[in-house]
Amino acid sequence: MTKQTPLSKKINHRPPPPPAGPVPWDKDFAHKLLLDMLRIRRLEEKAAELYGDGKIRGFLHLYIGEEAVAVGALHALAPEDNVVATYREHGHALVRGMPMGALMAEMYGKQEGCARGRGGSMHLFDAATRLYGGNAIVGGGLPIAVGLALAARLQGETRLTACFFGDGAVAEGAFHESLNLAALWKLPVLFCCENNLYGMGTAIERAESQTDLCAKAASYNMPTFSADGMDVVAVHATMQQAVAKVRKDAGPVFVEFRTYRFCAHSMFDAELYRDKAEVEAWRKCGPLRTFTARLKAQGAGGTKGGKAKLSEKEFLALDARAQAEVAEAVTFAEAGTWEPVEDLLKDVHTPEMAP
Repeated sequence: MTKQTPLSKKINHRPPPPPAGPVPWDKDFAHKLLLDMLRIRRLEEKAAELYGDGKIRGFLHLYIGEEAVAVGALHALAPEDNVVATYREHGHALVRGMPMGALMAEMYGKQEGCARGRGGSMHLFDAATRLYGGNAIVGGGLPIAVGLALAARLQGETRLTACFFGDGAVAEGAFHESLNLAALWKLPVLFCCENNLYGMGTAIERAESQTDLCAKAASYNMPTFSADGMDVVAVHATMQQAVAKVRKDAGPVFVEFRTYRFCAHSMFDAELYRDKAEVEAWRKCGPLRTFTARLKAQGAGGTKGGKAKLSEKEFLALDARAQAEVAEAVTFAEAGTWEPVEDLLKDVHTPEMAP
């Protein structure tokens, strides 16, 4: 008689070896991606502080630890491509080009925010950069991405749509419906799964009978890729391959980025479902720590456009830029204005048409 594995048994949640080896980029590009990761990290650290002060309200889901995914992936896309994100989307919005001030004002609920303060942290939107939302509903962005890809196809456009979602969305019906339809109609959708091992407080092995997410996607007859989501170099290289595949075949591709969030699911999460030792082990291979170490190991200085290098002075200068931008964003949000009470119902209902 075969012995059944109890549901409480965990799969291996230990982190992979820290990314190592030379960074195969020129200095300018390497520093640009490092700066973007610093911008995300410093923004979110400040957001957590402001949340504690009552300046930011509602829900707040931090991306700390996962910065390499948004930065490495989005820098592989073209400006004309569409992006759909989840409720953990501050990093995607920043890298895509949303001004940090508009983002911070939105979290403050001010009308200078990207959605006039009505969306908050989970509903960032910027048509100018083709960022078609964070979505508060788990898996809610997947059908939207398929619709955007279908619209592009019908209009004869060559743009692709990149859709970001967590491993928790894989259990949703929308995941299976979206992948099936995209494959059936050969739509240019890049399904990007940020697998951080936990859907809210549920470990992936307690929610998925098949924890190989690429196997699930492959069952819908589409190519799949998998990358270490803690390594911005690996993320960018894998995303470039996936993007090229979508553009070449004009069909969907699934990419899994194996990553980890250092913070709780949200600011309301007591985080009782994982050991502190597990979190600390993952912190040791955090994307900022390992990428900075790799660049410094290649030597200080360097010439413009030359081999990627980083000195401590250069790192501090990049970090200072990120912190200054955050300070300016907070000042902008603090000086923002509240929407007039008489406008609160504006755009809630469609105006009644004349007979």
